[in-house]
Amino acid sequence: MPDLPREAHALIDRIGERAGLVITLDGAVHDADLGEEGERAGVRLSRVGAHPDGEALLGAVQGLFSEADSSDALDDLATAFSADAIALTIPRGVELSRPVVIVNLLAMNNTDDSKGPALFPRTIVHLAENSSATVIELLVSGPGAALVCPAAELSVGDGGRLSYSVVQQLGGRTWQLGHSWARAGRASTVRCFTASLGGEYARTRLDSLLDGPGGSAELLAAYLGDEHQVHDFRTLQEHAAPKTTSDLVFKGAVGGTARSVYSGMIRMRHGARGGNAFQTNRNLVLSDGAHADSVPNLDIQENDVRCSHASAVGPIDAEQRFYLESRGIPRAAATRLILLGFFQELLARAEPAVQDHVVASIRGRLEAMSDEAAS
Repeated sequence: MPDLPREAHALIDRIGERAGLVITLDGAVHDADLGEEGERAGVRLSRVGAHPDGEALLGAVQGLFSEADSSDALDDLATAFSADAIALTIPRGVELSRPVVIVNLLAMNNTDDSKGPALFPRTIVHLAENSSATVIELLVSGPGAALVCPAAELSVGDGGRLSYSVVQQLGGRTWQLGHSWARAGRASTVRCFTASLGGEYARTRLDSLLDGPGGSAELLAAYLGDEHQVHDFRTLQEHAAPKTTSDLVFKGAVGGTARSVYSGMIRMRHGARGGNAFQTNRNLVLSDGAHADSVPNLDIQENDVRCSHASAVGPIDAEQRFYLESRGIPRAAATRLILLGFFQELLARAEPAVQDHVVASIRGRLEAMSDEAAS
């Protein structure tokens, strides 16, 4: 096993016992270890080339979306140049009690700020009927320049439940252009949580498709930017079957000269009668040089549906900060408390280990931002 950075050690320690662990180096599988629980249940965890259904799974979820939504040139590059794709399949009726952990180590030895590699990690998760699993993925890169294009295809069979979390802690000179596709069948649930903390420019595109009656999708994201970071989120909540539900909550804060961009689409196809979709994006702007954009959209092609969206961009509430400062709490500490409270409602919906890890990471970043502002 390669030496892991402190971010990986911290997350793995918080997770504790796990059903499996995969470590990739520059997009190629280095170690893949499936625990005893998964082996007994017939779970398969390997590179696509070694998986009996690997070739059939590659691109299967992506192909369910319309051509306009399913891919762009970068997705084609990711498919063409992926060194290894990880395939995780859960058989019918199997419920994993512990999470599967994937650690992606990317350009760890690169220290050159002017040039770096292009890397294409890819993850495929397929749950058969009435199965459940938790997958936690971490992206870490070195201090030098790199282009990282992670891709994930998630498929949940009828009655299944998948919790998929991504913690992005890339280096300060890394650009990320990521794309994930998630599909949920009849009476199934998929939850996707993203923590976007690192990178110089980090674009995350998340498309969800509910194509079975009673299916549901929960799309969650927390992001924090400082200095000149850019966090760019693009989402699609597509309802293609009756009585489906999707709930999106994205929350972020930007300081320094950082910027965040959110653009989301709720689409109710013909046949999605009785569907419910919710979309919320809230942003805190921590400095005069920071900026946040929020653009929610609706595309309604069916009657008898309920859709709502809400977005907000603004500074920290001055009365909240004054209340804390009037009780003797220093201004920097008051700001951190307000921000952690801002994220807490969202983070409470994440996996406990991921929640603890993200809270600790945000707290550390906020303390560093306070020290830089004071110096």
